[in-house]
Amino acid sequence: MKDTEGLLKDTPLSEACSDSAPVTVEQQEQILAFQQSIFNEVMSGQSVVKVLDHLCLLAEQLLPNAVASFMVRDIPSNSLQILSAPSVPVEGRTALSGLQIGPGSGSCGNAVLCNEAVYVQDTFTDDRWRDLRQLAYDFNLCACWSLPVRNISGEAIGSFALSSFEHRLPSVFHKRILKIGADMAGLTLARQQQDEHMAEQNRRLQLLGHALESASEGIVITDANNRILDANPYFEKITGYSCDEVVGLDPILLSSDKDNADVYDEMWHGLLTHNHWSGEVVNRRKDGSLSPQWLSISVVRDGAGKVQNYIGIFTDLSDIRKECDRDLVALTTDALTGLPNKSQLQEALNHCHGDSALLVLNVNNFSLINSAYGLDFADRLLAAITQRLQRVLAGARIYRLNADEFAVHYEKDVFLKAIFNKIRESFFLQQIQVDSLNFNISFSYGGAVGHDDLIRKALMALKKAKQGGRGRFYLYADQRDELEQHQRLEYMQWNALLHRALNEDCLVPYFQGIRDNQTGNISYYECLIRMQINGQVYGPYQFLEPAKLSGLLPVITRIVIDKSCQAMTSNRCEFAINITEDDLSHQYLEAYLAQKCAQYDIAPERITLEILEGVSADGKKNHIKQLATLKAKGFRLAIDDFGTEYSNFERILELDVDIIKIDAKYIKSIDSDKTSYEITRAIVFFAQNAGIPVVAEFVHSESVQQVVDSLGIRFSQGYLFSEPAPNL
Repeated sequence: MKDTEGLLKDTPLSEACSDSAPVTVEQQEQILAFQQSIFNEVMSGQSVVKVLDHLCLLAEQLLPNAVASFMVRDIPSNSLQILSAPSVPVEGRTALSGLQIGPGSGSCGNAVLCNEAVYVQDTFTDDRWRDLRQLAYDFNLCACWSLPVRNISGEAIGSFALSSFEHRLPSVFHKRILKIGADMAGLTLARQQQDEHMAEQNRRLQLLGHALESASEGIVITDANNRILDANPYFEKITGYSCDEVVGLDPILLSSDKDNADVYDEMWHGLLTHNHWSGEVVNRRKDGSLSPQWLSISVVRDGAGKVQNYIGIFTDLSDIRKECDRDLVALTTDALTGLPNKSQLQEALNHCHGDSALLVLNVNNFSLINSAYGLDFADRLLAAITQRLQRVLAGARIYRLNADEFAVHYEKDVFLKAIFNKIRESFFLQQIQVDSLNFNISFSYGGAVGHDDLIRKALMALKKAKQGGRGRFYLYADQRDELEQHQRLEYMQWNALLHRALNEDCLVPYFQGIRDNQTGNISYYECLIRMQINGQVYGPYQFLEPAKLSGLLPVITRIVIDKSCQAMTSNRCEFAINITEDDLSHQYLEAYLAQKCAQYDIAPERITLEILEGVSADGKKNHIKQLATLKAKGFRLAIDDFGTEYSNFERILELDVDIIKIDAKYIKSIDSDKTSYEITRAIVFFAQNAGIPVVAEFVHSESVQQVVDSLGIRFSQGYLFSEPAPNL
């Protein structure tokens, strides 16, 4: 049975929100930005997978510590297949592929099965996850919320899910994100089906003669010499010309000066090489007015491949263009300030051919103004801030990103710190006045220069600036600030492997002997943790950092204590166990050590607890108190990796430390490095004067051991005398 005590203890169950939790203004802005961003991609004709990948990544930004996924239903096999999950590692996608839909098939399977939302707070215990329990353990999927993606008939054709690495329920905000994500995914698939349907319809029209009289588009047929033979009634509605007026004429009579020669060159190239061309043109009606149209032309050839006819289909885009223009203004312009929004900024960045500069500004403490004066007043203040920025940065392109965030873009590499100083000086010297009230406005600033992914980089820089305090400026640097994606995936893989190891009891202690240099004997061992899984042995440096980030260090320490005490029952050797600051923070050591000593008949005096130098020097008050209590109960204390930090020697003496272990980086080259020798000699001098025995770590050669002996170091630990092994 998997030990989940360490997992659940730190899980923020208090984050589980009820439906009554209101959506904040900032969250409303985030929802709108989320919806607009995906809608823009759908309208721009991006591929289904690209749109869904972007949807998942945006949703993950709105729910930290979670991954998003979209699965599509395969009706013949009654299973789900992953269509998009950009942040899920390959192993996770493989495990989910072909998921059979049923009552135990997790949140997504149940959402599709029942065609309703499924919110699972604890995947480790919820019966709806019984068929996927191992997957939840392997990838630390603590909670999963899934909504069905429906077609136009309301049938569930897939699922959109957010899987959290914490046990929690969705807030109203997150439910709205899920709903928008599911709706947008359905819209994306519907658009794909519509495109496929239209293509099929065009082919059918070619095969069946294109049913001229019933078509809802203007249709014109020409001969091989491009002379009009016939046109349908709708052609007259679009162009104003009747069929009788245009028969025998070249369709060029419809062209306007709005289309250049390149369009027609491309059209004829497509017709001659692919027998088809489509694109937007601006034609001139009979009355002289211009008409934007979507024109599709197909070539009809005989059995010998000779051109017989050209068939052109016109779709009037006038009403659509007007509607799109209105929607485009609404989607790309901030209604409050009149500034272009984030989608416009992304469009501008996409069209930059060289390096450019981006500065992101966040108004400090704007939420307090919202709370104190109300949203209407805060809106007027934002409008006033916008006007000031436009005056100060005349000629620059300013955007509004979110409620209290602005961006300034320069289409060349400029010195952003000078721009920052200019803005700061203006707002510092002159207050902003709204309704006879004056405000001192300040910003935090994040900047990025280059041509790739500037918005994300500038926002990362803004976050760094805020960490440094209000009113700071931070300039993004690739090598310093970029966190590679493979590092995140590597952490997730190790985290999954660690959970599997805990579940399958694959963590085992290894024992390394410590030689007494006075007697030459080994009767004292350090217990080291190893992971034995898939026929391989992994050392602690590979999985302890993921364990720390996941809060699993106390779980591992308990395993080491239990298994080490069990192994030492059959002998009288002394042994050392490493404990961490996390163990001390959980305050379980005193009771747990007493329990295991009693269970395995181990005298506390046989156990040495090794703590890092930093714990002894700068440890919290309750940590030091715990160590003193453990010392009083008979356990010995050792300072591990001594010399790596600024030691509080008074604290070490106060704790009555039994052993000092000199860090390996000094011992391994002590025979050849003068600095290492002098540092070691100073530590030994201090320890001997204090009456504390010393252990030299990483003794790997005779030459190193000779120096250790010459300094009078009591104990040696290293491969020269003992390699870590699962048995004594």
